Amino acid sequence: MDLSQYADLFLAESREHLSACNQLLLEWERNPAAREPVGGLFRAVHTIKGMAATMGYARVADLAHRAEGLLDALRKGSGAVGEDVLQLLFRTIDALEKAVELSVVGRDGELDVAAVTLELERAGARQGVRASHAAAPAALTPQPTPPPALEPGATGRLVQVTIRPEASLKGGRALVVLRKVASLGAVHAVSPPPAAFEAEDFDGRFAFRLESEASSEAVAAAIRSAGDVEDVSFGADAEAAPRGEGAGGSAAETSRARHLRVDLRRLDALMNLIGELVIARGRLNDLAAARRDPEIDDVAIHVSRLSGDLQDEIIQARMTPVWQVFDRFPRLVRDSARQLGKQVTFRVEGKDIELDRAILDELTDPLVHLLRNAVDHGIETPAERRHAGKAVEGEVVLAAARERSSVTITISDDGRGVDRRRVLERAKRDGFLDPHVDALSDDQLLRLLGRPGFTTTEAVTSVSGRGVGIDIALTRLRALGGTIDIRSEPGKGTSFVLRLPVTLAIVRALIASLGRERYALPLTYVAETVELGEVPTTMVEGREAILLRDRVVPLVHLRQLLTVQDDAPPPRRPIIVLEMGERRAGLVVDGMLGQREIVVKTFDAPQGMLPLFSGATIMGDGVPALILDAGGLV
Repeated sequence: MDLSQYADLFLAESREHLSACNQLLLEWERNPAAREPVGGLFRAVHTIKGMAATMGYARVADLAHRAEGLLDALRKGSGAVGEDVLQLLFRTIDALEKAVELSVVGRDGELDVAAVTLELERAGARQGVRASHAAAPAALTPQPTPPPALEPGATGRLVQVTIRPEASLKGGRALVVLRKVASLGAVHAVSPPPAAFEAEDFDGRFAFRLESEASSEAVAAAIRSAGDVEDVSFGADAEAAPRGEGAGGSAAETSRARHLRVDLRRLDALMNLIGELVIARGRLNDLAAARRDPEIDDVAIHVSRLSGDLQDEIIQARMTPVWQVFDRFPRLVRDSARQLGKQVTFRVEGKDIELDRAILDELTDPLVHLLRNAVDHGIETPAERRHAGKAVEGEVVLAAARERSSVTITISDDGRGVDRRRVLERAKRDGFLDPHVDALSDDQLLRLLGRPGFTTTEAVTSVSGRGVGIDIALTRLRALGGTIDIRSEPGKGTSFVLRLPVTLAIVRALIASLGRERYALPLTYVAETVELGEVPTTMVEGREAILLRDRVVPLVHLRQLLTVQDDAPPPRRPIIVLEMGERRAGLVVDGMLGQREIVVKTFDAPQGMLPLFSGATIMGDGVPALILDAGGLV
């Protein structure tokens, strides 16, 4: 019987339980006298052990079994747990995580957990745990698949089995039950069929007929030996089990909302297809506008509505709450602080905010670098904080929030702030700034900190100091069509504010013209439009600007940036006012061609091209257009 079909599910479930383990350990570390975390840890490790045994991952099951023994003794004990035990449990969870990852890909032979295993045995002995390797669940070796189901009315005892509701891998457990009873006799008429065990809505209830001379007690014992079995019934007690819905199911229960795990690659393929459909929709709308045929117009409107609904559904299917990435960071901050001898509390806000899964996956590295930067460069040592009159324990906050049609993610600390004087001196010394510059704006500060290799740290630590963290964050954010801002006050702390589109693939954009070319600007960053000449202009620090409701907005002439000289600009030109956080700029173009949804395609800019473009798109007439990067213009 092949259980490899459950490998991805096992990996996903195990990662969730291990993430919970890390959260519980951090909670326990903050309050060693608490009893609730150890119970949660025991249950999570016990579940991993059972799933690993079901899958046949013996080394994962053995390691989890040893950890479970220690945790069982700790939850039955009293008093605060020692620091040495907590650190051992942290190392054990790390070892389990590595064991799970390697086992799923068939590389468990590379796993070396001898040191952790020995420490667990010693710690268990001190807690009174008896060494019992036999108690560890044995790996399940493949057995012949049970006989195929027969038509209703097959002979044999009718048996109904219910897997515990809280059990993970219910389908895997059900297959193990069938394997156990197949050793007692012929199994027929499995309902629902084993193929249905893979379904996400399989609730763990199923029935079958067994032809065997074994007693009911022996059959029940064999079934229960599979683990996580809640109930076994025979004969008349099982007659009511319906065949179509799963044993014991009901119409009310089958009407419940269903969830299905879907490979992200399938969603990527669907997104690519809907992207092509959006391009075709644009072409159809252009043709309809040109033909002015009522029947074509009706078809175009209907297709637009249907494709729009389909697009919304696919985008929603890809949306993922940020906690799925954020939950791994408390452990990161804790480990970084310990390495640096600092005391740091970590707080997460807005965990339910949703982003496209593709964006969320790409955010991990930038957030890791910025969080490590906050702990290393931002938070002071306990002695420094005490001398400055601050609480000895610093604070780092990771917060997500919706902002119009985008998402903002803020990483802030209450540390020392950026030493602008030191940054200024280093930048002048390295030739990045004019020697006469005597102050840095937030924008200039970010550009300097984001230069590859730029750092004010004299010594490289295991956490940071190589001058690549902010550079990586800036590069990745721009590739995602997002931006990053910095706010810093000496002695009060620093905040990095990341702004991201909710989804990458399809965005609504304003189409602008420049000569014979067209350019797209995501509406996320468009605040308003005005006409050049209708608002007062002025010069600020040698740069042309407009006064818009008593606020100075510097102007950027796209013709000058792109050195377009093929024809004269029109007499009346619009200004597209871009807004990114506190920053504003007015982009002067030749004309505006309206709004439309565009499909974002990756764009590899030629070497030497100005960093003004974040991607490309295909217009309705099949001609490509470049997407302007608001971050490079504001």
